[in-house]
Amino acid sequence: MNTVTVSSKYQVVIPKEIRENIGLKVGTPLEVITYGNRIELVPIRPMKDLMGIFMGINTEIIREEDRL
Repeated sequence: MNTVTVSSKYQVVIPKEIRENIGLKVGTPLEVITYGNRIELVPIRPMKDLMGIFMGINTEIIREEDRL
């Protein structure tokens, strides 16, 4: 389990292992999300990085006649 400590300036250092596993780079913006007493940091990636992540997904949509 990786743990961090909040500094006197309310800063934390993300452990190297985690940064490397998710490909976090200097300057990457992070979205901060809270769920009750839990905090999540989610990297904000450019849309072009999402291209191809759903390879093989069925994109055929059956629509009702009045929805065409």
